[in-house]
Amino acid sequence: MVSRIVVIGAGMAGARLARQLAPSATTRPFAVTVLGEEPHAPYNRVLLAEVLAGRYGPDVIALPPVPGGPGTVRRGVRAERIDRGTRTVHCADGSAVPYDRLVLATGSNPVLPPLRGITGRLPDGVHPFRTLDDCLALAAAVRAGTRAVVVGGGLLGVSAARALAERGADVVVTHQGPDLMDRHLDPAAGALVRRHLEELGVEVHTECRARGLRHVGGRVTGVELADGFVLGAECVVLACGVRPRTGLAADAGLRVRQGIVVDDELRTSDPYVHAIGDCAEHAGTVYGLATPALEQADVLASLLAADAAAGGAGAPAVIPAAGAVTAADARPQPATSTGTGGGITAAPAEDSLHGTPAHPSPPSPAGPARARYTGTRALTRLTLGGTGSFDVAAFGEPSPQPGDDVVQLADATRGAYRKVIVRNDRLVGGVLLGDLATVGDLARTWEGDEALPPTPLLHLLTHDGGS
Repeated sequence: MVSRIVVIGAGMAGARLARQLAPSATTRPFAVTVLGEEPHAPYNRVLLAEVLAGRYGPDVIALPPVPGGPGTVRRGVRAERIDRGTRTVHCADGSAVPYDRLVLATGSNPVLPPLRGITGRLPDGVHPFRTLDDCLALAAAVRAGTRAVVVGGGLLGVSAARALAERGADVVVTHQGPDLMDRHLDPAAGALVRRHLEELGVEVHTECRARGLRHVGGRVTGVELADGFVLGAECVVLACGVRPRTGLAADAGLRVRQGIVVDDELRTSDPYVHAIGDCAEHAGTVYGLATPALEQADVLASLLAADAAAGGAGAPAVIPAAGAVTAADARPQPATSTGTGGGITAAPAEDSLHGTPAHPSPPSPAGPARARYTGTRALTRLTLGGTGSFDVAAFGEPSPQPGDDVVQLADATRGAYRKVIVRNDRLVGGVLLGDLATVGDLARTWEGDEALPPTPLLHLLTHDGGS
């Protein structure tokens, strides 16, 4: 019997899952339908800044196609409602898509800050920077000498500012925090990122809050700061982070906190519905990064294949009833922020967290140990290519706690900076800028949570043993 898998979202996580479930040499009993709201084929969102800078065309960042017929990936189709009782997804085009398993890969939305001058639609010339259409609209609006203001100096804002500068725009960055990329970097590293942008002609203002937008005739003319000063602007980029897209899940009665709550098998509070990627919250964490999204897709593909082999077409493994404690719930769940700046959200009261289960769960299939998603120790990496390329990598905690060991090397002439934080013979954080030759070994040690060898800590940051 063929199992109908419907994936809402054609981003990196949804497309990866669909490719993993596609028929291959070993035919899998799945009929996969991907509902993608954007009109484009699935693409690599990580490379949008390269498209904005003009280094890549949109076709270059396209992901490998999802095998299957013309209806496998339905572009430009927005899912409007999930009927869990009939296991059907209702779409804005009037179609209804039945499922045996539903996967929510709805991603995240850009955060629009509460600026004066934003009432309903954005004024002309004001752009979010999240989708390929956002990127193409920005590229069409910017020419040499265009006065562009980027609101937000995090990972996304720095990428956008660098790309706009490469297009010849006169760029100003305003950032409310004390340092650029302060969610990922320490002050010293943030200062080097600032220097890099300033060498490209970018004007940077930190500890500077944007209060409103000025516009005339519906077109933006400036950004008003909290002190009343107005930065003239022909183009404004809002790069203030993202929030998980949870509205569809919440309307369907699924359990939602900051993201759509899932357990170690990426199941929501409905055993026939899963969530992966930027919209999913696992063990209190919404990652908002590419690597965890792809790992979740791989784990879920393995689980769906195992269920299909052991339990028939659509039979999920057992999930606790609403109100029970799941594997994810059993861990401490402090309020956490996403990797891309979605903010910090405290968990609501426990009795408001559980959706209503639409179906009882069959027993778990017997057999070998099932795959589990146990979290990702993600490394954030930003490559600012082009002339004067500049690489940034960060993982874990950017600042030490009392009693931690810190190793730090800096070369102001070359704009290089390397720092790692060690606690109880384990790496707990690191920041590397400029020369990333050592990042591979450090990343493997960090991701594997391995004990460090009994050698001088300086060896972690050098190629020659510290000599």
